[in-house]
Amino acid sequence: MTRTNSPDSALIIRSIHLRDLDNVRVAGATEIASHATEAPEIAEYIQQLRRWYGPMKALTLFPNPLQHLFSAFVAEAGGNLHGMVQVSPFNRTLSTWKVDRMLVNLAQKNGQKNGQKNGQKNGRKNGQKSGNSELEVSKDAPLMHLGMDVGSHLLRHCFEHIREAQYWISETDVNDTFGLSLYRHNGFQPLARATYWSIQPEQLEMLAEHDPDLPNLLPVSNADAQLIYQLETVSVPPLVRQVLDYQIQDFKTTLTGKAKGRMGRWVNREETVSAYVFEPQRKTAIGFFEIKICRDGSAAHSAKLTVHPAYTWLYPELMAQMAGVVQKFPNQPMHLISFDYQTEREEYLKQIGALEIEHTLMMSRSVWHKVRESKAGALEGLKLPGGLPGLQPTGTPLPGRFSWDGPALDSPSGDGLAWDGLAWDRFSLENMTKLSMENRSGDSQGNGQGNPSATDGD
Repeated sequence: MTRTNSPDSALIIRSIHLRDLDNVRVAGATEIASHATEAPEIAEYIQQLRRWYGPMKALTLFPNPLQHLFSAFVAEAGGNLHGMVQVSPFNRTLSTWKVDRMLVNLAQKNGQKNGQKNGQKNGRKNGQKSGNSELEVSKDAPLMHLGMDVGSHLLRHCFEHIREAQYWISETDVNDTFGLSLYRHNGFQPLARATYWSIQPEQLEMLAEHDPDLPNLLPVSNADAQLIYQLETVSVPPLVRQVLDYQIQDFKTTLTGKAKGRMGRWVNREETVSAYVFEPQRKTAIGFFEIKICRDGSAAHSAKLTVHPAYTWLYPELMAQMAGVVQKFPNQPMHLISFDYQTEREEYLKQIGALEIEHTLMMSRSVWHKVRESKAGALEGLKLPGGLPGLQPTGTPLPGRFSWDGPALDSPSGDGLAWDGLAWDRFSLENMTKLSMENRSGDSQGNGQGNPSATDGD
């Protein structure tokens, strides 16, 4: 994406380059949001970046389904790297993004080494003692930025420039106080607690001895994406569902996904097996599992398990099915994840003797990008009367008579018809007019008859 100049003493945030990979692996760096169960070690991570940097960088230059496969930024000041962050979209609609890896304090070790070298050179030139050389070390050392500030600038750069993202999530070890304080400082709130479990090969062998009773176990295809989506939606709390924002297309396998799976099968020697349990009466899926099997035995098997909250009795059956699948491959432990809202799963895993290997805290925050407002006097220059001639008055308005719009009343003539308020007004006006005419005629007649009697009396 672009380059951002931080208001903090010329700290520049930019996209990562190939030359930056030499300075990323530093012994004194602080690593955040790295998980031992999924993310590779930093040495293996740098090796993978070197190997695939060219193709991944080329994919970011034009719109394609893998455009955001590699999105990484670095913080640089004075020619030294101070931090690095890698992010990726969490769902297919790009509405939720996650922080994959973050490194800060990269310049600390390099700065100390450079300062010591410069101090020793100046000390030998001027014939100074080692005590004075220490002063030169602090003078020539590059400016150090706090890890909290560098991490905050990296996160804010992602918030501002990745405008498709509405939610951001991160996952940090519960013992990483620096990482938790960094995310809290930047607006992240706890979403769920995750526990990573490891089921040993001996336990898997014992589980495989049980014959699972799953008559409606079916393989997963794109036609079943809606069933898997409904199962995933009903198995998580409303807040988690809103943040993850899964859609039906997230559970479909595209052509690029198939190509990526075949490449992973060839490079990492992995095999993926997935299936779901169908409930014929309710026409819905009540259980789903997916296992990434390591065929050469170099790594542990990784499994994903989803069970409908109303069908928790499926845990022993699905675990027996999964254990039977991995028995055909080299004996390796199988890793599984559970969240704090899945109490039945955690109780079952403790019951079968699974080991807790890691506890993490999933955090999230929302991002609402501001819309640029127009100036206050921008509408004053528009000629609205000339542009809307149909709204102009065509003549002088005349006052009209107000009519009473009340309920329909019976006709005063007793003919059974219903009159509205306007008819009653007309009827009253006509009666008043007739009454006034009769009064006037009666008065004139009375006056005419009274005058002769008066003359006669005279």
